[in-house]
Amino acid sequence: MNVQNPPQKHTADATTVEEGLAIAEAQDKQYNDEMATETAMANTLLTPRFYTTDFDELDAIDVSSVREDWDKLIAQMEADPNKGHFKKNEDWDHVDWENMEPELKKEFIDFLISSCTAEFSGCVLYKEMKRRGNNKDITQLFQLMARDEARHAGFINDALREAGLRVNLGFLTQKKKYTYFRPKFIYYATYLSEKIGYARYITIFRHLEAHPEHRFHPIFKWFEEWCNDEFSHGEAFALLMKTDPKLTESFTNKLWIKFFLTAVYSTMYVRDHQRPAFHKALGVDPDWYAHEVFTKTSKLSEQIFPITLDIEHPRWQPTLEALQRANVDLADAVEQKKPLRKIWAQMRAARCFVSLLLIPANRHTVPATTRLEPAY
Repeated sequence: MNVQNPPQKHTADATTVEEGLAIAEAQDKQYNDEMATETAMANTLLTPRFYTTDFDELDAIDVSSVREDWDKLIAQMEADPNKGHFKKNEDWDHVDWENMEPELKKEFIDFLISSCTAEFSGCVLYKEMKRRGNNKDITQLFQLMARDEARHAGFINDALREAGLRVNLGFLTQKKKYTYFRPKFIYYATYLSEKIGYARYITIFRHLEAHPEHRFHPIFKWFEEWCNDEFSHGEAFALLMKTDPKLTESFTNKLWIKFFLTAVYSTMYVRDHQRPAFHKALGVDPDWYAHEVFTKTSKLSEQIFPITLDIEHPRWQPTLEALQRANVDLADAVEQKKPLRKIWAQMRAARCFVSLLLIPANRHTVPATTRLEPAY
């Protein structure tokens, strides 16, 4: 008698973050290669970090002032339109990892590992807030966001497993270094991470819609639904900031907003220029791509931030390019173990960042209602 094995559970079908992580842990036991996990464990200025914060302060948030928009967003997330979506199906084309151009393979794997780590970073932070909190509004939101991020990380791990790799998510949770940020810094950084993630994914998705000959891997077909999850998470953080107007209106906090905008934009620019073969395969110029993403993110962030960076300023692009050159020299100095060259490159990079920071910002009036819908 033939006994059929029950269908294997998948993170895409999990309805809670706990279920998704349990499925991922079971899958991890089948793979022994640790390269991807070791890469994900790295802590540098350009690698995704894990964060912790004052969870009691988060738990004390009162969403009464944004209740109407809040309930609409929660209802949308609870409807769970992407349940079951983030897994391979008939649209998943065969990937010839063995014959992929070596530099492209290296850079694409780095992209997948970095993306998986960034998605799981959000999952860990959101899951911890859900675990520690008692405020139903806040714990419900963070449970829903953690669910989404666990699915994303699990889906990227599916792609990595085809190359014989995987990121051990459970090991990362226990062993990766955590950085403490005050809640308001979590708001600024995570809001921008979610919105710039949306802008990045949708820009690639639309480009490949128009130029499918450059779609060298099937995961890009899933980017539209993926980035719409990112968009919803950004909406949630905009509402959290809206509950306390001084977070975006005080002089000091405007300076912090400008700092985080500059840090996020410049980090993205430098990191993307480390992957020339990846962008060449996509048929994308990294400078064009960066400007497209910055333009979209700046427009979206007007929903809550009273300032945007002047990315058309004559000093903006040349300074980003100088920052990139300093970063290349820094990497070379570290590899060749030349401390004086390392210090000089660090000084040049710091000077470039300060120069970017000192470009006058664009100012505007924040709308009364923050809620947006994906439009790109």
